[in-house]
Amino acid sequence: MAAPAKVTFCSVRPLLRVVQARDLDARRWVRALRRSPVRVLHPSGQVEERKRAPDKQPRKAVPEAASQEQRLKHPLETSPSQTPHSWEETGLRYDKAFPGDRRLSSVMTIVKSRSFREKQGKILLEGRRLIADALKAGAVPKVFFFSRLEYVKELPVDKLKGVSLIKVKFEDIKDWSDLVTPQGIMGIFAKPAPSKMTYPKTQLHHSLPLVLICDNLRDPGNLGTILRSAAGAGCSKVLLTKGCVDAWEPKVIRAGMGAHFQVPIVNNLEWETVPDHLPPDTRVHVADNCGLYAQVQTSNKASDRDWTCDRRFLKFRKYEEEDLDTETRKDWLPKLEVQSYDLDWTEAPAAVVIGGETHGVSLESLQLAESTGGRRLLIPVVPGVDSLNSAMAASILLFEGKRQLRIKVEDMTRDRSYH
Repeated sequence: MAAPAKVTFCSVRPLLRVVQARDLDARRWVRALRRSPVRVLHPSGQVEERKRAPDKQPRKAVPEAASQEQRLKHPLETSPSQTPHSWEETGLRYDKAFPGDRRLSSVMTIVKSRSFREKQGKILLEGRRLIADALKAGAVPKVFFFSRLEYVKELPVDKLKGVSLIKVKFEDIKDWSDLVTPQGIMGIFAKPAPSKMTYPKTQLHHSLPLVLICDNLRDPGNLGTILRSAAGAGCSKVLLTKGCVDAWEPKVIRAGMGAHFQVPIVNNLEWETVPDHLPPDTRVHVADNCGLYAQVQTSNKASDRDWTCDRRFLKFRKYEEEDLDTETRKDWLPKLEVQSYDLDWTEAPAAVVIGGETHGVSLESLQLAESTGGRRLLIPVVPGVDSLNSAMAASILLFEGKRQLRIKVEDMTRDRSYH
């Protein structure tokens, strides 16, 4: 009878009892004994080769310097809850970013450079809700960076055709993000044009004949808050003149909380073109940050009170204050009626100019208000208190305008019911 064949590895189970778990070398031997034999030596000298199971084949090392062409695009995986072929039919694919990918550097360029945003016509949006609002309003996406596929699957499929989808590490997004808790998705969009946007129907339904004009607003947080107030009050439009911070700067977008896609925003306007963006017969009013009590304390004469507020506009002229006499002042300083903010100023389509806290409103805004029959709107404050924050003043005036317009509508409805 033939002798039994010899196997290069012995049975595993008897040896497992004597191996000490605390011995690190023993652990390495146990792993070796668990492997399947790859060669059997028979007494006759014949060698039998055994193939490894497919799932036991060692992985091939991928060279670090693999070319970009070897990195194939991955189809967007489908979850059991989705329609099995919904993503497959669209043909959507995504790339995995590799170290040194130049596409990633474009994110920081857009964030930091206003000139790049204006020349290239691109903006950066971060967060799932903000991106969803932008897509719903008709903003055109170009590139999405995301850390998890689930974030992309939450977006409308029809909005992603022709968009570059790039999967990156969450650590990279965390490095780029200004948020305390990044949401794992960022998108580069074409800069939206107000005429091509689709704003929410509820916003259009509650739109009022009220326009906000921002003048010399330099603080991103203030501008973002003002845009939220404008959307909340139902402004029909927001105009930003030259000298304001860019409305599409990431800090402004973050403070706006989606207001950019709820109310039309016209950016970087020259004062000569502002009337072209206003409805016919609009009266332009100016938010006056010269305190009412400060005027009274300075002088009891009306002319002197006006001069107290007007002297800050001298810096827009080429000559100094001492070079002007009283008659010269009357020649070029706009004459505007001053009234409290809570008195009626919405008898016609109205526009309100809000100035920055440092520079205030410009001389051009006063001239436009004078030419349209507008007024200075004062928000009285307690003596000794400085002027209000620009965002607070804007909110007070806009919602006061909304209150006045609502009362007019109620009065008209009541008159019609009587007749």
